[in-house]
Amino acid sequence: MTATALVETRQGPVTTSERGLIGARDYTITRLAPSEAVSALVERHWMVSWDLPPGRTSQATLLPHPCVNLTWLPGTDVMINGVGRALFTYPLMGSGFVFGVKFRPGGFAPFWPGEVVELTDRVRPLKELIKSDPGVRLRAATGIAELAAEAERFLLAHWPAPDPTVALVGRITGALLHDREVRRVDDVTARFGLSARSLQRLFRAYVGVTPKWVLSRYRLHEAAERLSDPSSGGLSQVAADLGYFDQSHFIRDFTRVVGETPGNFEYRNSGT
Repeated sequence: MTATALVETRQGPVTTSERGLIGARDYTITRLAPSEAVSALVERHWMVSWDLPPGRTSQATLLPHPCVNLTWLPGTDVMINGVGRALFTYPLMGSGFVFGVKFRPGGFAPFWPGEVVELTDRVRPLKELIKSDPGVRLRAATGIAELAAEAERFLLAHWPAPDPTVALVGRITGALLHDREVRRVDDVTARFGLSARSLQRLFRAYVGVTPKWVLSRYRLHEAAERLSDPSSGGLSQVAADLGYFDQSHFIRDFTRVVGETPGNFEYRNSGT
């Protein structure tokens, strides 16, 4: 089964990568834009579904984004997934799906009573934060549109007070994602008029990881996608385009995070 990605008209700016699911795909990913009512904090809704024949197993591998997600697997509670810094692999067998709400970088902070770094690399039940669980209503939904509508109704019932700092975090992460002239944290501090210490505190409180981590992760998302394309130009071209000082630096960074060299990844995924 080949994955499809359905992205509807987006509400608000793109502040996080569309990439991240890597490797062979025995699943379908469907993405749905949020309504305007929640788009200041929510980037998208998503659903990963699969239907494997008896006896066959597979997996979905994710290079995580700098975002908090709410996730729901039928039969379980809704969970808060903080930013995961390590490669995440979910085993697949039989048929099923996972539904999620992806917040913008910094977008979950107004809901959370402390610093978002407290959630990094952790998964916690949503009912620990909000003394109710939308899972009961989600069970009656059919398809991603109904799931998203129920999730948004729940979020709007518990919507936090406006926080203008979320928009600032969005502008910074948007620059990290889109602007090839932003290659170092110093470029961010100069552009947004923040000291390095203030920027670090901002990301600790609102994002959960450092701006350097975000910049590196967005570049690796693009690297994995391009290395899966035979027309990408090869390792040297990808490393240069993504702002690495040299190819060896790129190889070390990619291998440390993805767990294999970019050359091996390219061989397995590009069909060359």
